[in-house]
Amino acid sequence: FTVANNKGLSCRSKLLRECGRHFAEGSLADLAGISRWPRCEQLSTWRPWRLGRAELCWQSDETWALGDTCAPLVSTGSLAGNCLAHRRLWDKLHSGPRVGSVPTFDWFFGYEEAQGFLLPLLQEARAAYPLRVLDVGCGTSSLCTGLYTKCPVPVDVLGVDFSPVAVAHMNSLLEGGQDQIPLYPGHPASRLQFIQADAQNLEPVAPSGSFQLVLDKGTWDAVARGGLPGAYQLLSECLRVLSPRGTLIQFSDEDPDVRLPCLEQGSQGWTVTVQELGPFRGIPYFAYLVQVSH
Repeated sequence: FTVANNKGLSCRSKLLRECGRHFAEGSLADLAGISRWPRCEQLSTWRPWRLGRAELCWQSDETWALGDTCAPLVSTGSLAGNCLAHRRLWDKLHSGPRVGSVPTFDWFFGYEEAQGFLLPLLQEARAAYPLRVLDVGCGTSSLCTGLYTKCPVPVDVLGVDFSPVAVAHMNSLLEGGQDQIPLYPGHPASRLQFIQADAQNLEPVAPSGSFQLVLDKGTWDAVARGGLPGAYQLLSECLRVLSPRGTLIQFSDEDPDVRLPCLEQGSQGWTVTVQELGPFRGIPYFAYLVQVSH
C-alpha cells in the first residue's frame, strides 16, 4: 500500500479494489467508507490493512472487525459506509470481549490524553460548581469516569449513549460490578450518571441550557456516516443544551478543512475554533470548540 500510495491515487485505488474483491467481497466504496478511526491492537492472530488512519482487520475466516475491537463484529462484506450510525453495530461491539483487564474502550484516545486540555477549561469556567458536563455518545469510554474520579474541581457528569449494552456496562463499572472496585469521585461534590438516550434527541434527559460543557468524542464522525442531516441534528441538540457561556467540544481526527465548514454552517451565530492535540500514537487529533459569539 505504501508503494502504491507513492505512485499516486490511481495505483492506490486499484490496490484497494483488489483488496475489496479478494477479502471483503465488496466495492472500493465499502472499504474507503470506513475512515478516520484509530488503529487496532496488533495481535499476532490478526492481519491488519490500514486505509488512511483506519485499519480493517480480518481473521482466517474473513470476518471483519473495526478499530480496537479484537473480536469479529460484522460479517464479511457488510461494512457499508453508514453502518457506524447503527445501534446494532455498537451493541455488538460493546458486547465483545475486552483486552486484558481494561474495563473501558476508547476511540481516538482516552481521558489520560484529554485531561491536559480539559482541566484548564473546567478550572477557568465561570459557573457555579459543580460544573455540569454532558458526554454524547459516551460508549464505554474512559472520558466520563476519568472526569469523575480524577478532576480536582467538582463536576456533575452525565454520559448518554443509544446502546443499552454500553450504558449497562458503564453503570456496572460505576457501582463496582464485574469484579471491579466501585468508582469514587475526585472531589466530594462530583457526581456521575449514565443514561440510555439518543444524542439526536436529548429532550428526555437534558433541558435547554443545562450544561456548561458538552463533549463529543467521535460521535459526529459515526453519525455522519449515516448522512450529514443526522450529524447536523446532533449538533443542534448539543447547542440547545449548552448554557449561555457553555462550550461544545468535538474531538476528532478529521482535518479542519473538512470539519470547520460543516460546523460553521450548522452553528451560525456561534464561534467555532480548533486546536490541535497530540499526536497520540503518531496520529494528530483536533478539538473543535463551539461557543456563543460575544
